[in-house]
Amino acid sequence: MTELTLYDYELDEHCYKVRLLLGVLAHPHNKVPVDVHPGREHRSTRYLRLNPLGTLPILTEGDAVLYGAEAILAYLARKYDAARAWLPDEPMTIGQVMQWLVFAVSDLRVASVARSHSLMGREADEAFIERAARHAFRHMDDHMTKCEFDGALWFVGRAPTIADIALFPAFALSRDFGVDHDEYPALRRWMARMRKIPGFVTMPGIPAYH
Repeated sequence: MTELTLYDYELDEHCYKVRLLLGVLAHPHNKVPVDVHPGREHRSTRYLRLNPLGTLPILTEGDAVLYGAEAILAYLARKYDAARAWLPDEPMTIGQVMQWLVFAVSDLRVASVARSHSLMGREADEAFIERAARHAFRHMDDHMTKCEFDGALWFVGRAPTIADIALFPAFALSRDFGVDHDEYPALRRWMARMRKIPGFVTMPGIPAYH
């Protein structure tokens, strides 16, 4: 069997998305730690050959190379989830999952910037990024509130998908830049459900809500 290798930084929420899906899929893989801070190893020639954008995560399998957490989630779900639970085949469901994956890399990206600004001093307009992150979280909380009223507990449909995986870290880690999770009750309940998924793995900074 060709070895699946994840190039990973433990404190990066995007790498965590991939670790989380690999955990719930219980799929064997090799994990290679990358010295992002302070070493900036992800910007070295070795890693730029794998990903010219100089970002993590990176996944390799034989000669195949993928980068970008959402692309990797889709690949893993399609290849290693025989039940098609994490990326279902139904066209509307696929479209709705893709909407949230796009949201994760666009509107929700500002939450990652806010966290990096708070923890590592990344240059940013603090007031703008925090306001934008809270706006994104409010959109997510409103959506999840409506889902709960309709008897659904996940972002798409009645079972977790890679949409939930892609969205989870940004909100779960948002206390790192001062977000009070009690302001988003539907998301807090959703986080508690996420933690109960078999194979769930955590990372530093994610609260243990019960």
